[in-house]
Amino acid sequence: MRVLNFFLPGLAAVFLAGCASYHLGPVNAVAAGDKTVEVLPFNNLTLQPRLGDAVTQSLRERLQVDGTYRLATRDPGDLVVSGEIRAYNRAGLGYLNNDATTTQNYRVDVTAHVVICERASGKLLLERDVKGHTLVNVGSDFASSERQAAPLLAADLAQNIAELLTEGTW
Repeated sequence: MRVLNFFLPGLAAVFLAGCASYHLGPVNAVAAGDKTVEVLPFNNLTLQPRLGDAVTQSLRERLQVDGTYRLATRDPGDLVVSGEIRAYNRAGLGYLNNDATTTQNYRVDVTAHVVICERASGKLLLERDVKGHTLVNVGSDFASSERQAAPLLAADLAQNIAELLTEGTW
């Protein structure tokens, strides 16, 4: 019984300390849905086709799911997000067991230069490079494997951009 008298208060203190920094709602002091954001089409400066469209669409979907900002679809938004995809790189991760020169798995990285500004004041809120990545398992056709991984790559980059926007770390 004595052990319980010491154990329960200690357990309660640890549990409450873990929840002390958590708070409900947006972390950037903006009420959910209070402001609108307009996502301009991303310019693709790489040789990977349709990557700009995939990133633009993924970012719009991610912002709708998040709900911190409303997506401006008809009227101009309070915030304007624009960007250009500047780098697309792949690096071999795993090789075939019987052939050490044939790559079986790749890590694909993409870098986009993102600019976020307020429409009314023209104030620049964020301008920086944001990265995303995904893994590609090469099957019988490398081109189709890479093409199938493009939405995953775009979704990861979009999530990283959306986190910067919604968390207000700028």
